Amino acid sequence: MSEKMATRQAYGEVLLELGENNENIVVLDADLSKSTMTAHFAEKYPNRFFNMGISEQNLFGVAAGLAHSGKIVFASTFAMFAAGRGFEIIRNSIGYTKANVKICATHAGITEGEDGGSHQAIEDIALMRSIPGMTVISPSDGVSARKLIKESASLNGPVYVRLGRSAVPGIYEDNNDIKIGKGICVRDGSDYTVIANGVMVNEAIMAADILAGEGISLRVIDMHTIKPIDKEIIIKAANETKGIVTAEEHTIIGGLGSAVSEVVVQNCPIKMAFVGIQDTFGESGKPAELLVKYGLTADEIAKAVRNL
Repeated sequence: MSEKMATRQAYGEVLLELGENNENIVVLDADLSKSTMTAHFAEKYPNRFFNMGISEQNLFGVAAGLAHSGKIVFASTFAMFAAGRGFEIIRNSIGYTKANVKICATHAGITEGEDGGSHQAIEDIALMRSIPGMTVISPSDGVSARKLIKESASLNGPVYVRLGRSAVPGIYEDNNDIKIGKGICVRDGSDYTVIANGVMVNEAIMAADILAGEGISLRVIDMHTIKPIDKEIIIKAANETKGIVTAEEHTIIGGLGSAVSEVVVQNCPIKMAFVGIQDTFGESGKPAELLVKYGLTADEIAKAVRNL
């Protein structure tokens, strides 16, 4: 396994590599560059970094303009301010015009922690995947974040990348093949399947270990790309196992669970369960405590599998 790191840290590192290899890359931030990790790019390439201040709609409007001038634009702020405050501009100026902007939003989900419900974006995937043509990605560790962000730079069109605040365990090695739009079976199993992304992939792996002791074989799939979703790997799991549980650090309304169920109901109806944030806001607390309170743990995943 690779080292434990926050996916936002991986973002900061890969930006430097991208910036060195391509002078056409520019980075914008909304006065949060130390937190989003774009500060490293700003220090090394000051002429290609623009701090737009606490003005998120302007951030995305300028990003669209730069993209249509031929630049590859990485625009960052906290996920709540990107998907929430910036939604209209992202929809109309970036999505509608197919602008080549990569929205790399950090501090997503309840593991944002002590800043509380006002800052914990739990609706961002639902919002972003509803925009026509938007690619939506939620990496599970540092290696996958680096690889997926690097690949996103070569895609011509809008991309939303969901990144976390807290360090997460490494799941992949540098030589693993990780591609946008292709889910990854990180643990094979024949009884039930868990499809997860972000921080929940590691919890799903731990759930597989718990259930193995009970004689239940659990398949774990990292669905890092929510859109376009990998229909093939979902249909295969539905045909080969008895049921599917989705696990996400996001509301169960409109996120990964919804995306997977859309594939299942149209192609291979099977019993499903959803582990995620219910119809509620988060609150202030330590990330680990919040994961327990809102049922985003290996134990809750194992329980959902048993219930199926």
